Amino acid sequence: MPPPRSAGVLLFRQRDGLQVLLIKPGGPFWRNKDAGAWMIPKGGVEPDEAPAEAALREFEEETGTRLNAIPFPLAKVRQAGGKLVEAFAVEGDLDIGTIRSNHFELEWPPRSGRLERYPEVAEARWMSLAQAREMMLPSQLPLLDALAAKLSS
Repeated sequence: MPPPRSAGVLLFRQRDGLQVLLIKPGGPFWRNKDAGAWMIPKGGVEPDEAPAEAALREFEEETGTRLNAIPFPLAKVRQAGGKLVEAFAVEGDLDIGTIRSNHFELEWPPRSGRLERYPEVAEARWMSLAQAREMMLPSQLPLLDALAAKLSS
């Protein structure tokens, strides 16, 4: 069985140098984590969906903002759990104060029978590449190198 596929967007802008938009997931697992917990907005690719379409859909679901730019292929990374993430990049700007994430339900505490509702994105932040390298999920760090390489060529 192939590993789960996911697609996402690394939004970037030039403001006091190169900055990238990263999100911190919501929910109890990520609540007390910071360094190593930030990532690109991403999610599952549906069976008949192109990865770039999934990346744009997931970005909108997780931030509340539709991107009108055409994303360019960035890189594929395999996360620690085996999920394959296909990332795309888009140059743009976004006021992080306008982020409106979708929500998910989770039984919490585990085996309690209580369903709690959490935002898929707890926080979004613009970061320099150096800041992003400190804060990003380790398996997604190659995306920063891929972006820097694409922009320098």
